[in-house]
Amino acid sequence: MDMAPQVVTHDQLTRAARAAVGGGRWLEAVERLAGGTTKGVYRLTMDDATTAIAYVWEESEHYWPATESDGDLADPFSPGVGLDLFAASHARLSTLGLRVPGIYLVDRDRTHYPADLAIVEDFRGGNLMDLFNRDPRAAAPTMSRLADALAVMRGHRATSFGKVAHIDAGGTSRAASCQEAALDFALRCLAEAASRDRRIADAQGRLEARLRGLAAMVRPRAEYSLVHGELGLDHVLVDSGGNPVVIDIEEMLYFDVEWEHVFLQLRHSDSQYRPLAVESLDADRLALYKLTQHLSLTAGPLRLLDGDFPDRAFMQGIAEHHLNEALALVSAA
Repeated sequence: MDMAPQVVTHDQLTRAARAAVGGGRWLEAVERLAGGTTKGVYRLTMDDATTAIAYVWEESEHYWPATESDGDLADPFSPGVGLDLFAASHARLSTLGLRVPGIYLVDRDRTHYPADLAIVEDFRGGNLMDLFNRDPRAAAPTMSRLADALAVMRGHRATSFGKVAHIDAGGTSRAASCQEAALDFALRCLAEAASRDRRIADAQGRLEARLRGLAAMVRPRAEYSLVHGELGLDHVLVDSGGNPVVIDIEEMLYFDVEWEHVFLQLRHSDSQYRPLAVESLDADRLALYKLTQHLSLTAGPLRLLDGDFPDRAFMQGIAEHHLNEALALVSAA
């Protein structure tokens, strides 16, 4: 992107906040919350101290440079951006009885703001990552409940794979299988990373051969689980009863459950992942998805750095770590 985020102001959200929260309350303060690369997140505080969260899918809040797959719902790995993906994933999780932020207002018609907007329930207790790092024992009941929630998602099966919004609306993905979709995505990431880093370019042939060999070993599967797609403990809030509340759900998919657990393992320490681990995961899928995600987490941050993302050192560190991990997987080849 060639512009800094347009900071949403108090005046711009006054009508939306009153419509969402109601009860004669008035909007007193708007606080921009840190994080996020595809939407703005703001805490709204009313005059009686009631709070809510506004999600704003404003173009200037989207830091990612455009790609050919943008908006392609038939591609499970096209960028998961927008109110419709959020609403579909929220509805699916709600029907399964899982804790997600309550929705106070959805504004597709841009009645209250000149971009797609949702106002949802706020949780002031912080996220599960911070709680675990501060006090693992205190986090244990919430971790156990998160493991139960993941079991519900794992047990919810679909006969088609792809984005929840697309599949639940009767669509199908373009690829013939999860492994074919992942291979295509991995090869795109490999090409992107190779165009930006000489070390990946030098190993591109070995990495491609490794990807194709891993994909060829994956056996067919006819049913798929519900997966978050980017589940980190920082994407889980904790409510007042100690229950996990899943957020950042736009990337939610029907896919191989191994995809979820590779990300969980890459994102967390052994002690953080252990309460969420499951048995009987397919080793061939794990191997393919591990290399795919290392390449994704190399190419994605490098592409983000083509724009004006502010925390550049942090993003460069992510790219460097996963670049080295990907190269390590083919170093003996």
